[in-house]
Amino acid sequence: MTGTRPPASALPDCVTDVADEWIDYNGHMSEAYYVLVFGFATDQVMDHLGLDTGYRESTGCSLYTVESHIRYLDEVSLGSRLRVRAQLVSAGPKKLHLAYEMLVGSAVVATEEILALHVDQGQGAVVPFPVAIADRIEAIAVRIPDWSGRRIG
Repeated sequence: MTGTRPPASALPDCVTDVADEWIDYNGHMSEAYYVLVFGFATDQVMDHLGLDTGYRESTGCSLYTVESHIRYLDEVSLGSRLRVRAQLVSAGPKKLHLAYEMLVGSAVVATEEILALHVDQGQGAVVPFPVAIADRIEAIAVRIPDWSGRRIG
């Protein structure tokens, strides 16, 4: 566990380029790779909060995404540079509600909202975050995008 890390004040952006294998038969990024890139952003948020590899190995705990909602707003082409902006929508003793905006340049091309639970993999149970992690989460500004909480329909 990385207990010496200072409290987080904002979540980091995740940046990656669209790879050849991410392009589908329609000539743009396949929907599965939007999920992959949003997953990279969640990994980065976990590392930032101290839920990194060392934490997972020493505690047997990790975040599990239990619900997600993606909106595909625009096509993404080969070679595009993607930036995923992470936002904390809400948090509880055992959960995080995160929102992501995927951008190409200044254009939002997709959004994702997830609910993630802190799980002790050995017990198979949802457990509270340790105090140090909860303090880091508490230090992050909550931002609720206007699209958060939408239903499909």
